[in-house]
Amino acid sequence: MKIVVLAGGLSPERNVSLSSGVMVAEALRSRGHRVALVDLYFGMEDWAGTPEALYDAPAPEVWRRVDHAAPDLAEVRARRKWKSESQFGPGVLELCAGADAVFLALHGACGEDGRVQAALDLMGIPYTGSGYLGSAIAMDKDLTKRLCAQAGIATPRWQLLEYAREDIPALGERLELPLVVKPMDSGSSIGVFIVHTREELTQALTAGLGFGGRVIVEQYVSGREIQVGVLEEKTLPSIEIIPKQGEFYDYENKYQPGAAEEVCPAPVDTGLEALLEETAQKVHALVGLAVYSRSDFIVDAQGRPWFLEINTLPGMTPTSLLPQEAAAVGIDYPTLCERILTASLEARKAGR
Repeated sequence: MKIVVLAGGLSPERNVSLSSGVMVAEALRSRGHRVALVDLYFGMEDWAGTPEALYDAPAPEVWRRVDHAAPDLAEVRARRKWKSESQFGPGVLELCAGADAVFLALHGACGEDGRVQAALDLMGIPYTGSGYLGSAIAMDKDLTKRLCAQAGIATPRWQLLEYAREDIPALGERLELPLVVKPMDSGSSIGVFIVHTREELTQALTAGLGFGGRVIVEQYVSGREIQVGVLEEKTLPSIEIIPKQGEFYDYENKYQPGAAEEVCPAPVDTGLEALLEETAQKVHALVGLAVYSRSDFIVDAQGRPWFLEINTLPGMTPTSLLPQEAAAVGIDYPTLCERILTASLEARKAGR
């Protein structure tokens, strides 16, 4: 098959996405597919060859490694020669239209939030993962938690805050600590703060202004970080993440090799494993997702799992969790990518 792997984009998670894209492209090529890897935002503006020649081009080495910090998006915008407001770089949609399918290696806004999926749907281009509606719901942490709470799924207490700089002092006095502050529609733990003091709260809310002043403030639940993947509507074994530094599985712990210990299957009893898997599958179906996802949980000291959020395009980098879960049941990385591709084409045919 001719496959376009879309990566990068204009998202704080673009570097993670580029690393995922390189891995996916090379895995699919190893299975005999012709693959063109392209940055959603920059497109083909620096490509001197024909679109067809991109299918044989090696992956840029600089894309493989995820930096310690998220990129400066203002600097990314400034680097693009084409000064259009379009999130699709030059030639991207034309390249996708000439392929048999698009593998979405995108993460974060404009990639995981349903907008790219909707554009491809309108053009009749099949792509991997969930459809536009489920993607949009899952990216909205407030809406996802509302659906889960109504369905009886345990999730920490939360509220959505929409505020301006002048509101921060009053919020700093009113909100009950400890809590977690996180952007309403971002991933990779970018912009996430665990807050124990009023000073930390002020810092977290100030940082939240950079995400549009729309954040989730959530009850802090101390415990073990465990995540569960779903592949082809069936759960994979759970994986426990133990950061070696810091209080939680933040951006650096996620993507720097050796920064966290990851244990799969997670060392939990059969009853808890069954509950985690049942809940992950329930959320996957409740939000209307297809093919694959990964749900994040905290398991408290009493052994109770609390659902935090669900990811519709889980990371596929060298340190990512879903590939480790798949490997635990004998699914190697190239096979995982091809199964995602095949199952997604079936989902598109079925209108999901």
